Amino acid sequence: MTTDTLDISPKLRGRPREFNKDAALDQALRVFSERGYHAASISELTEAMGLTAGSVYKAFKDKRGIFLAAFDRYRNVRCKLRDERLAAAPNGYEKLRAFLIIFAESSSGEVGRQGCLVVGSATELALFDAEVASRVAFAFDVDEQLLVDLISLGQEDGSVSDRLNVEDTARTLLSLTKGMRLIGKTGRTREQMIAVAETALTLLN
Repeated sequence: MTTDTLDISPKLRGRPREFNKDAALDQALRVFSERGYHAASISELTEAMGLTAGSVYKAFKDKRGIFLAAFDRYRNVRCKLRDERLAAAPNGYEKLRAFLIIFAESSSGEVGRQGCLVVGSATELALFDAEVASRVAFAFDVDEQLLVDLISLGQEDGSVSDRLNVEDTARTLLSLTKGMRLIGKTGRTREQMIAVAETALTLLN
């Protein structure tokens, strides 16, 4: 994963000071995921990010700018993890299993309590902010199309039942995974959420 740094010092004031943008956004992600957009204050965000308010405003302009940058960072990290897991799976069924296990692991323990920035944004901001709504819709569409592709792959290689309606099954699994992230905020164990994933896999037989 590359390190992105920003010069946040005035050009006329000595040597520029830099900060690790990805690391700062990771901390902002934690605040937004735990507290939600509206409850997260600039003071909480700047403290978590280890920056001054002036540095934050210079780099991101405002809280919404921090949120949008954090949203994109979150998606990039999650997609990289997903792609690595899927690439290691030998067939369509196992790739689907890997996909569901990622959500199970993310929906349990302390990580689960933090919640999902995409799901949280869908419920909190999407109705009021067109740009956020577009990002959320795109994220959901990407996941749904990936599920369509994986189910189709499984039917081609014989690991998934060819009696299934591909699109309907993909939407069902999409709904399940997003619901898992909401339930995970209530403090479920890894074993509980893995059991949910394994039960969902029985739909593919």
